[in-house]
Amino acid sequence: MANTFQLFSAVAVLLLALTHARPLATPELTVDARLKLDADSPSCWESLTQIQSCTGEVIMFFLNGETYLSDACCHAIHTISHQCWPDMLETLGYTTEEGDILEGYCDHETAKSLSSPLSVKPGLGVPVPVNGLLP
Repeated sequence: MANTFQLFSAVAVLLLALTHARPLATPELTVDARLKLDADSPSCWESLTQIQSCTGEVIMFFLNGETYLSDACCHAIHTISHQCWPDMLETLGYTTEEGDILEGYCDHETAKSLSSPLSVKPGLGVPVPVNGLLP
């Protein structure tokens, strides 16, 4: 009887030792961090309001097949998709395919504009040389 009690006690202690788990070290995100309100990402909300003002351009992009979105609109789409909330375009009512098309177009345009030595002055619509380089 004593051996049975010792065996039962040993098994119980072993089970307790095996089942005792330590708490996971998962930091809780604050509302500020989840909504990207911290100082590291101030352009998220600005980009979101910019996308709202780009609605007409985006509609024409899909409806009439115009393959042009302004730099500001593409910058906002790129920022939202890559730095803030990747699924935001779908949340705003665009389908997954439309979101992918917009992201692909704007990624291409952003990469192309970064490699171009010309800049367009606001209001003029005329390319001007950057760093003294002419086309």
